[in-house]
Amino acid sequence: MPLQAGDSAPAVSAPNQHGDQVTVPLDGPTVLYFYPRDDTRGCTTEAVQFNAELSAYREAGIDVYGLSVDSVDSHCSFAEKNDLAFDLLADPEREIADAYGVPEGPAGTAARTTFVVLGGQIHAVYERVSPDGHARELLEDLVDAGVVDLAW
Repeated sequence: MPLQAGDSAPAVSAPNQHGDQVTVPLDGPTVLYFYPRDDTRGCTTEAVQFNAELSAYREAGIDVYGLSVDSVDSHCSFAEKNDLAFDLLADPEREIADAYGVPEGPAGTAARTTFVVLGGQIHAVYERVSPDGHARELLEDLVDAGVVDLAW
């Protein structure tokens, strides 16, 4: 079972698509979205839509990170192919996914799960999300909840 709202957020440090070690700020607001595989239809839709909303996320002061069990090389190709402007973190040993309690998908992947971290704690958890529209829905939820202020 994934961590729930109110739980402490585990530290996250992993290589991104460029091979650079990234330590995720947990003071937030930060979005950590776990996805199954690079270059699959749903995962591409989700990543492209987060990328399309990235300027609004940044304007609101929200950091966005995608995580999967894919390798740095796979993330590099996926990010380049889709012109992604945010970090994709490689978790091939499922250490981060396990720390967050993300269920295992087929072939050891991470089930599609999104966490919002704020003040070192899990603020919200989205399980079994539909990739299409998730990035916008999440942003709207954060505005509606008063987590961030964003004039659209």
